[in-house]
Amino acid sequence: MARAYTTEAVVLRSFRLGEADRVLHLYTLDRGRVGAVAKGVRKTKSRFGGRLEPLSHVELVLYQGAGELQTVTGASLLSSHDKARVDPYRLAVGLVGLEAMLRLFTEQEANERAFTALTRFLDALDETPARSTRAALEPLALSFQLKLLWLSGYLPHLDACVECGAVDGLVGYLPSAGGAVCAVDSAPGTIGLSPDGLNGIRGLLGSPLAAAATARLGDRALRDALAVVTTSYEHHGGFRLRTLSA
Repeated sequence: MARAYTTEAVVLRSFRLGEADRVLHLYTLDRGRVGAVAKGVRKTKSRFGGRLEPLSHVELVLYQGAGELQTVTGASLLSSHDKARVDPYRLAVGLVGLEAMLRLFTEQEANERAFTALTRFLDALDETPARSTRAALEPLALSFQLKLLWLSGYLPHLDACVECGAVDGLVGYLPSAGGAVCAVDSAPGTIGLSPDGLNGIRGLLGSPLAAAATARLGDRALRDALAVVTTSYEHHGGFRLRTLSA
């Protein structure tokens, strides 16, 4: 059985190991989440150069040894996403998306739709206009996270009241019930949602990521979408994204 294989990957995280190596958290097309070590990557004459930075979309040759970490033996750059990396706002938005991938997709299991969503998110990020708001309220970041929640099976049901089925008069999101509720079925723990918020969330879910990058949503709609995302993480996954607090 061949231990070396070639796959597309996005670098989600990178940190130092020893004097010259780096450990990479990757999301790959063929095997999902993978941990790998790039030996000598921090040396001035490293053959990998700057190709293994977070946000980079690359084609890698990986070697599966006996340990948990695979070894990068070859790397070619498909897209550096330098436009996002050098702009503080875009970089902050990108880091939100990368952390969401890290927390929601933790298994070595291929998910082509998740990989495609990730690469489209990064492509749209390069063209996202800088804004004065927090990266957590960026429509592109919210749209991407909502789509990842859907792909991972955690997306709340927001089209009708999860208790009685009513489609009108929805007033909030009840995490313990897994979706929206009307005023009659609102209970302790319900997070209030405005009509604009509900419509905005539906729009972010139903639109391509490239369209989300230029979407114009009001502040209340963006904050409602963020509340649904963060409470979904907390209730279903038991975690919070550090980058959403920045």
